[in-house]
Amino acid sequence: MSSTPTRERRCELLAAAAHEEIVPLAERLLADGTIPEPTVLKSPETGMVVLQVREPVEETRFYLGEVLVTECSVEVAGVPGWCMRPGDDRVAALSGALLDALAAAGGPATAEIDALCAAVAERHASQEAAEWADVTATTVVFEELT
Repeated sequence: MSSTPTRERRCELLAAAAHEEIVPLAERLLADGTIPEPTVLKSPETGMVVLQVREPVEETRFYLGEVLVTECSVEVAGVPGWCMRPGDDRVAALSGALLDALAAAGGPATAEIDALCAAVAERHASQEAAEWADVTATTVVFEELT
């Protein structure tokens, strides 16, 4: 990821970041006192969301099931931040919302948050490439008989 991600992409990457990546960064940024005190607009709550997928051949959508998620929203210096993460990790959801607000505000922490997002994106890209490498080995190639 060479540039600042869009807000949508940043939320996606913060949701995918590991607890060990996202929580220490948020705690350090809060502890160093360079950012204003955040206001929690919606405390971390767990709930279920419906997972909709698209069938690959006819491209019809259908509901696969429900997924447990944790959602949170905060505000830092008038800038809202939001995070929805899979599972029931309330601390990570709060950390994600805080990092989203800080990055949206464009403060000094934005570079670190963008670096975290870039690391998550790179990790996911390499995992996807490895999956494709496994799938490619199963490709059937037909030869035409003449």
